[in-house]
Amino acid sequence: MTSPASRPSPTVSPAAATRRRWLQSATAASAAALLPQWAQAAAGYPERPIRLVLPSAAGGSPDAIVRILTNELARSIGQPFVVDNKPGASGGIGMADVFRAAPDGYTLGYGNVGTLAINRALYARLPYDPDALVPIALLGFVQNALVVRKDLPANSVKELIALARVKPGDLSMASAGSGTTGHLSGELFKSMAGVSMTHIPYRGSPQAIQDLMGGVVDVMFDNLSSITPHIQSGRVRVLAVTGAARSPLLPQTPTVAEAGVKGYETVAWGGIVAPPGLPKPLVAQLNKAINDLLRLPTVQEKYAAIGFEVTPGPAERLMERAKKESPMWAEMVKRSGAQVG
Repeated sequence: MTSPASRPSPTVSPAAATRRRWLQSATAASAAALLPQWAQAAAGYPERPIRLVLPSAAGGSPDAIVRILTNELARSIGQPFVVDNKPGASGGIGMADVFRAAPDGYTLGYGNVGTLAINRALYARLPYDPDALVPIALLGFVQNALVVRKDLPANSVKELIALARVKPGDLSMASAGSGTTGHLSGELFKSMAGVSMTHIPYRGSPQAIQDLMGGVVDVMFDNLSSITPHIQSGRVRVLAVTGAARSPLLPQTPTVAEAGVKGYETVAWGGIVAPPGLPKPLVAQLNKAINDLLRLPTVQEKYAAIGFEVTPGPAERLMERAKKESPMWAEMVKRSGAQVG
């Protein structure tokens, strides 16, 4: 009696072999089809470069914040990031691009206080739905600084208020654009201090800073991330910071509240968002990768150098912050008359 091992293998015809391969392929395809769509989408991600839309001009505070992150992420996940600067319409152009993109993880965006909270009140109709964007991570916060041209005869907040009261409307207040945190921080200051200054909106922070340094405009509220190098060089003079506490970057500089405008406080914040419908495993994967980086001392040092305070945490925190602050910013927009459409 022959053993099973010694029995000759049955002859398989080419047609039968073809049918077998087809059945194996069909079985595998059926098994894949039974997997949730998100599981299929997450397999092997990322396999190519990722585009990150930055809805503001190159060279400003958001640009500095995003490039630190993307440089680190590229090394940690093994794929390059392409930062795509798309300024305009208070960030609406860039956010609309993200909103319309495929939810495959290869297009992300930088959503900040402007695009996720302020624009709700600034525009009657937006080309994107802030609530439909998928939050990935709240990166952190940055204070604004109240700065003046270096030859303005005001060396403190109280002296600036006195000067503005002597010449109502004569002082010009630059901003990175209507409805930005710099603009609305200035409008809140004017309201609480009881002064009048003429708002001059620019297309971005770099252009506004250039005119401030050149003496074309008198006053500006801008993110510490972009204005600090010019403070340190002496080309502009800082009078105060806008947060609840002094900034470690400028420990000798008082807050606006300390300097005489009681109860004043504003900060800017930002994070990463994705198009509607991004699968949850990709959200979790990206959130973990970003949080792991934000917890590294070397990365924290890079952010601290530009006055940005990182806040690792769950993805949901980004939109929770946006919804919580929206009423406050809406009131500032109303006070300033900044609604643009």
